[in-house]
Order: sequence, then structure tokens, then C-alpha cells
Amino acid sequence: MSDSAPDAAPARPWSRRTFVSRSVAAGAAIGAAGTLGAVGLLSRVGAAADPEVAGTAAVLRGLAGTTGNSLPFAPELRPHHAVLRAAPGVRDLGRGVSAPLLLVNDALPSPLLRIRRGETFTARMENALSDPLILHWHGLTAPDDMDGHPRLAVAPGEVYDYAFEVNDRAGTYWYHSHTHHMTGRHTYLGIAGLLIVEDPDEEGPLGLPPRERELPIILQDRRLGPDGVPVYEPMGPSMMNGFMGPEALANGMLDAFTEVEPAVYRLRILNGSNARIFRLGRSDGRPVVLIANDGGFLDRPHTLAHVDLAPAERVELLVDFRDAEEGDRIMLQSLPFEIPGGMMGGGMGGMGGMGGGMGGMMAEADHQGRPLELVEFRVSGSASDPGTLPSTLPPMPELPDPAQSTRERRFDFSSRMMMHTVNGEMYEMDRIDVEVPFGDTETWTFVNDSTFPHPVHLHATHFRVLDRTGGRGEIYPWESGRKDTVLVLPGEQVRVAVRFTAERGLFLLHCHNLEHEDHGMMMNVRVV
Repeated sequence: MSDSAPDAAPARPWSRRTFVSRSVAAGAAIGAAGTLGAVGLLSRVGAAADPEVAGTAAVLRGLAGTTGNSLPFAPELRPHHAVLRAAPGVRDLGRGVSAPLLLVNDALPSPLLRIRRGETFTARMENALSDPLILHWHGLTAPDDMDGHPRLAVAPGEVYDYAFEVNDRAGTYWYHSHTHHMTGRHTYLGIAGLLIVEDPDEEGPLGLPPRERELPIILQDRRLGPDGVPVYEPMGPSMMNGFMGPEALANGMLDAFTEVEPAVYRLRILNGSNARIFRLGRSDGRPVVLIANDGGFLDRPHTLAHVDLAPAERVELLVDFRDAEEGDRIMLQSLPFEIPGGMMGGGMGGMGGMGGGMGGMMAEADHQGRPLELVEFRVSGSASDPGTLPSTLPPMPELPDPAQSTRERRFDFSSRMMMHTVNGEMYEMDRIDVEVPFGDTETWTFVNDSTFPHPVHLHATHFRVLDRTGGRGEIYPWESGRKDTVLVLPGEQVRVAVRFTAERGLFLLHCHNLEHEDHGMMMNVRVV
């Protein structure tokens, strides 16, 4: 994989005029190449795409539209005696249709919570839904009664009070419903928000873009009905693939764009989809600079042609528009890919060749790997201080050392016959599946023996990804450092080093494909 220096300067982005002229020539080439646009995909997911291939992928979707909807940003709250009220609501997602949703504080996306490391998080969740509800602070090492375990879900009309000290690194975290059997529906319909931990000691010396050039973005896919309203009806193939759709939401908005100056921007990106994996890349073929993932800053910046992001994973990217011209339009895209060893390939292989109604149903249900336009950046104005790209990042905290491992465990994630299991068992709320000694380092192996991707998430700690066998066979920059979620593709085994050092109590290990999670692919982990 190519991983060049942070200040590498590839060719200038295309202007609008250049993009138009090259689109005509590229169209003929693509027509002759057939499915060549799928070259270099998840079968070699970490390999840096050839810039020309990445640029051509943009042409597959045609020109960016001259219209669109301004990218909204969530209202911000400091979680100091905050109130988070979940209730039904209505929103226009950008095409003039009122969509019934589930909202926190009547906001889409849910309020962005911003807190400093070392502060006490205090908030009251008010459940005005018709379902039970509990919120999980994804990536934070909260006590077990604050973590959002589904056993703690409160009935409609009730409240739940949270109070705990935040001791996690500066980084991009998030929160969402964790009600058993309902997490997928609640998250899909709007109960999901970003949670940012700040630490001036870590961030201050880096010279990162100022707050006005920080863009917190939740990316999700959606399936719309004939009336333009989001549909959530997981059944049949969607129960196995996970629920996906052909439309992209950015911060709850379809066809989103935002204006940017010719400067460096910091994008905090969450894949808040139920099941869809995104391959993030720029339409002009230029790289992005990866500086952080689930557990905060990495050991150094990584300059990459693309970054793969599974459901629940977060990355922080520095996107450099300094050489862009007035009027340039640059799309953040999900580039096409295939799932090696999977049943489906987004219409590019697998069961796409099946005949009859079943093949059509499969193709409709599985949008995995299909290209998708996510957010358009429209360059305008000028910047008095366009910023720079850092060459170093804060020191990485000590990671679990596999040489000190006291125990090995294996977890088999299986999806067969409409059943999703871990080690052959479907989730039971009152069963303790694993007991782990507090402070011990263990080596865990996540095994995917099914034909569907499994983004595996562990509560209450961050783990270190050690190696991957089968499938892609290697670890990628976005999987380095401290992780709480790792993507395990069909046929893969991923080893991680795990150590619980924050809290004792009852926590969870589960697949973050939310349809898999809701239907049994989860286990209780008790730290003793």
C-alpha cells in the first residue's frame, strides 16, 4: 500500500471546465472497459488506488448537480446537566417530502455533544417514544450502568440519568440507541449523534484547522419509498445483508453540499449506516490525510487515496483544498468495491448473475460496494490563513502487548438461515457468555465463517488489531492505534489484543451490522 508523506502534492484538482471535457473522453473508455471501474476494490482494500483509477471512478456517476441542499450541522450541547429527549418528529430530508422520524431534541442529526477530557458527563435521557430506549456512548469507557447495556432500557415516559467522568482521549465518538431488537430501527430513523472529546494538551500543539474549518459529518445510506419517505422494513435478504439503500444522507440531508475556502479542513466522519461500508475518496483523485480513528490520534499522519469505513467506525481526515480554484466542485464519494468471498457484490459479481425473482430481490436488497456520492464541496472565496498539514501527531498511549497475553479466545461470527450467532449462540440478555479478568491482556480472534461482512464492536475498552489471515490478509492504516470496531470480511480471521483497564461490570461484544445485532449476533462480556 502506498502511504506517502503528508505533504505530497499530486496534480491540481479538475476545474469545472476540465471535468466536463474529461468526462466525455472517459465515458467512451468506461463503456469499453465494462466493469473495469471495480478494479482494485475490497479484495485489496488497503492498496492505494491509482490516481487515474480513482479519478475515473468519479466519472461513473456523471457530473455533480448544480443544485443540492446545504449540509446541515447538528446543534451543539455541553453534556453538563443536559436533557436529551427522544420523540417522534418530522423532517424534510431535502426533496420537499415530510418524513416521519425519531429525533433527539427535535434535531436531525441528533445534537452534537462536546466535552473535555476529565470533565463529568451529566445528562438525562427522556423517552417520549412508544418503544423502550437506552443510549450507548459508543467508544467511551463508561461504567457498566452508564454504558447503555440493553438490560437498562427504560419504558416509554420514563427517564434515565447519566453521570460519569470522561477519561478518554481527544477524539470522535458517537451515541445511539442500544435497545435490544430495536437498535437498527431507532438508529435508521434518527437517533444517532456525534460526541467529541477535546483535550487541549493533545490537540493544541498540532496546528489543526480552527473550529470554523472542522466539519462533523454523519454518513448514512437510505432506502426511500415511492413517496420519498425513508423505508425501514428488514426482511428476507435484508435480514442477512443488513438494511441498505441507494441514497446517501450527510447529517440527515440528501444531495448535500457545503461551501469551503481554499484551505485545509478537518473532517470528523462517522459511518452511521446500519450495514453499508463506505470507501471514502475524492472525486478529483487527490489523497486525504488520515490523522485519527475510533480511539483518537494515530501514531503519524497517513496520506491515502481512499479510506474504508465500516458501520460504527470513525475517522478524522484532513482534506486539502489549498490548490483548488474558485468554482471547483469536489465530491466526497464512496468508491466501488467488491466483497471477496461474499454472496453479493453490489451488482458486480457474487449472486448478481442469479436468474428469476430471487436474483432481482437479492440485487435490490444488497447495495454493498456500489458507488455513491456523499457530500459535495464547493470552493469559493479566499483564506487569509489556509493552514498546513501536520507532520507529527501526539504520542500514542501504551497499547496492549500480545507478548503479555495470558489467554486466547476465539469468537465465530456466523450468519445462516436467517440466524446470526456468536460461537453458535444467539444473544440472551441474562446469560454471561464471557468473563474477563480486569487488567489482563488477552488475545482474541474474530472469525467470519459466513458470506456477509461483520464489523465487530467491543464495549468498555479499545483493542489493538494485530493481524488478519484469509481474505485481505493485512492490516491497514485506519485499523492501527486504538480501535473499538474492526471489519471482518467473509473468510477472514482478525486477531486483536484486548485489555480492560477502565471499568469492571457487564458489557457487550457484537456485530455492528445492526440487523445482525438485533437478531442475535451479540454476547455479554463480564469484566471481573
